[in-house]
Amino acid sequence: MRATNFAVRALLALVLALLLPAAWAGVPNNRAQPAYAEEQTIMQAEQGSRAPEPGLASGESGRVHIDRHFLGQYGATEGDVILQRGGNTWRVLRNGPIGTTAGTLFVLALVGIGLFYLAVGTARQQHPDSGRKIVRFSNWDRLVHWATAISFLLLAFTGLIILFGKVVLRPWMGAQVFSALAYLSKYVHNFFGPLFILCSLVMFFTFLRRNFFNRLDWQWFREGGGIVSHKHVRAGFFNAGEKAWFWLGITLLGLVMSITGLILDFTNMGQTRYILQVANYFHIGGATLYIIAAMGHIYIGTIGTEGAYHAMRYGTVDEEWARQHHEAWYDQVKAGGAPPVPPDGGRMPPPSTRPGAAT
Repeated sequence: MRATNFAVRALLALVLALLLPAAWAGVPNNRAQPAYAEEQTIMQAEQGSRAPEPGLASGESGRVHIDRHFLGQYGATEGDVILQRGGNTWRVLRNGPIGTTAGTLFVLALVGIGLFYLAVGTARQQHPDSGRKIVRFSNWDRLVHWATAISFLLLAFTGLIILFGKVVLRPWMGAQVFSALAYLSKYVHNFFGPLFILCSLVMFFTFLRRNFFNRLDWQWFREGGGIVSHKHVRAGFFNAGEKAWFWLGITLLGLVMSITGLILDFTNMGQTRYILQVANYFHIGGATLYIIAAMGHIYIGTIGTEGAYHAMRYGTVDEEWARQHHEAWYDQVKAGGAPPVPPDGGRMPPPSTRPGAAT
């Protein structure tokens, strides 16, 4: 456990060191310049013209190559748009307020988790282990969880490099080394994105039946899960906080990231550059919320709750741990009435590998 605590703290310190400068990594709006010389020329010509060209809503402009409506033309004719005005707007927003807000939220989340840990500490087991083990997660559960978690972490770190690396990493890493890292990050991000979507879908159906809300969950919310007070609150197989993570994080934010990610990953499906830019806004916003929520999930599942990491790492928990953290599920197991779980590999696993089986 000490090795795990040290590794988690070192990882948090590294991420904080990388993200602290990222909070101020944006390009201020008042210093933004048109992205291309062609755009500067067009803007100057329009401002100095005595006979202004037709407005944005007028079809008489007839200048496809300037993409006056930001939407441009769908399909292959998008290639006729040499200059897309929205590109500079996207650049200013992404590198300015969006990037700055994301970086600030990441830093605040890390600081908040650190302060919470110092104030509250680890939720430790109140009574000694009984010595009797219960299988909590099957082999299939753990395979799906870790495949999703690893792909998520790869996307998170490469996404942070793509968004903040030019400002945070390049100054001390050098242009050549950073160029190679950014190039690698781009392809890792693009190729692991669809894999993460597949893993998320499998995870959704694997854990769906255990994540429906019930009356115990509303009581858990009212008591705040006993996280601060360390008060004992009854919970089923998953508590209300874990269910909220499942529905708001894995499901809702997973949908946002999946849809926008596919739009950005497969750019030959007829979407215009404007659609790509809007998708990028939502992708960065969704990623920011998803990563922050994942920070809380990782914290609670490692140093925040004693024994939680062991459950997902090895699949078993002590009966006393189950009674303290998931008493309603523990009572069902002891009464022989625990609800069924999805089988491993499409087949019913041996009794010793199914959640609820005692060892």
